[in-house]
Amino acid sequence: MTTNPVTLVPGNVTLAEWRAVSAGAAVSLDASAVPAIEAGAQAVAAIVAAGAPVYGINTGFGKLASVRIDDADLEQLQRNLVISHASGVGEPLDPAIVRLMMALKLANLGQGASGVRLETARLLEAMLARDVLPLVPAQGSVGASGDLAPLSHMTAAMIGVGEAFFRGERMAATDALARAGLVPVVLGPKEGLALLNGTQFSTANALHALFGAERVLRAALVVGALTTDAAKGSDGPFDTRIQSLRRHPGQIETAATLRALMAGSAIRASHGTGDDRIQDPYCLRCQPQVMGAALDILRSVAVTLEREANGVTDNPLIFVDADGRPEAISGGNFHAEPVAFAADIVALALCEIGSIAERRVSLLVDPVLSRLPAFLTPRPGLNSGFMIPQVTAAALVSENKQMAHPASVDSIPTSANQEDHVSMAAHGAYRLHRMVRNVANVLAIELLAAAQGCDFHAPLTSSPVLERVRAAVRARVPALDDDRFFAPDIAAAMAMILDGTIEAAAAAVDLPELDVAP
Repeated sequence: MTTNPVTLVPGNVTLAEWRAVSAGAAVSLDASAVPAIEAGAQAVAAIVAAGAPVYGINTGFGKLASVRIDDADLEQLQRNLVISHASGVGEPLDPAIVRLMMALKLANLGQGASGVRLETARLLEAMLARDVLPLVPAQGSVGASGDLAPLSHMTAAMIGVGEAFFRGERMAATDALARAGLVPVVLGPKEGLALLNGTQFSTANALHALFGAERVLRAALVVGALTTDAAKGSDGPFDTRIQSLRRHPGQIETAATLRALMAGSAIRASHGTGDDRIQDPYCLRCQPQVMGAALDILRSVAVTLEREANGVTDNPLIFVDADGRPEAISGGNFHAEPVAFAADIVALALCEIGSIAERRVSLLVDPVLSRLPAFLTPRPGLNSGFMIPQVTAAALVSENKQMAHPASVDSIPTSANQEDHVSMAAHGAYRLHRMVRNVANVLAIELLAAAQGCDFHAPLTSSPVLERVRAAVRARVPALDDDRFFAPDIAAAMAMILDGTIEAAAAAVDLPELDVAP
């Protein structure tokens, strides 16, 4: 994964570039955005000079849109908007997601339709460059009218209110800006609304979780192949002819991946003719069908979120007609329904990746099904082996099922019924991080169980690729001969899944990616 600097070309940022930003890449705004930003700011200035009431520029907000604000109070109007809306609660959002949210907002502003001044956009860019990250509480948005509360906390730091992190140290926002050599901005007409309206909180959470889902899906294919060998399962169900008749691209691709991962396995070759089992359980046999379906729907989510990330989602939007006349038009681009649907789809995929993985763990610990020692311990009875790790996996899978209830089907009126239908995209996307970690832990348990199962087949070995994976595991976690404190083993294996160690060990095989050619 590249972490080369990313230059945001508003409206044309690729999924790979957003992935790099999510991973910590430096961010800057392409110079081509400057004319559009300046034109938008000039349009707002012309609207103010004309004196007609325009929502968000010289009126109140939400249900108070009919209240006209004097020109002398326009700066105070924007400041009041920010500090009153900064009403989030809960734990601070992960700094990596805050960075992504800020970058998304910068790309949004760079298209000029938000009407902010160049100096305001430059402050956001400079905060990213100098590692000044606002403290953003994770709860408080209903996903329309934009992610108001969390984006208000981001904007509050820009005006020197609230808290921020400077190089990882938490402090007052004014101190963070000062230590970075920056000065708080005084917001001009519409700027507060432009900054705190939009879907960037929901989209940042959804994108970050999507990249996590991609990682666990790739790891799940590797671990699932290792489990298939540990259980002496067949690679016949992965035959290309079976997949071709079904025609789903994800199924075809994941089956090819599983075949490549198992190619050259001596364990597989050892039971080619002498095994009396006719068919494997579904958790082994149907991996292409389940994982391929997950891959296909995650790719559809990637398309949706890439479009959302490149869109302009605040309100009202500023346009200049063919005669050069500025116009502010109120619309509903802040409604995060596309993100809400996308987040729900990711939740479903994560549920199924974890669910089928837990079934493979259950198979391995059951001596009737696996024909391995009970609970994968050489001395069952005295030792419990993998008995309770399987219970932990079951608990995590059940928790994910509960969290996968669609957020997008919920709505609750806000702002005295002016904002009467909302998307709930924010918490729909935020819950995904916990779900990703749950799946990663299930896969960690399966990884350890699969490695242990293959140990019992010695001196037979798995494929060269899977033996490299097993070696990577054994470099961190020794085989389980007798019971020991198990939690650190799971934590170590989970880290290997999330930090890319498992993918790196299987690098000889091309694992599926979400980026596909249009």
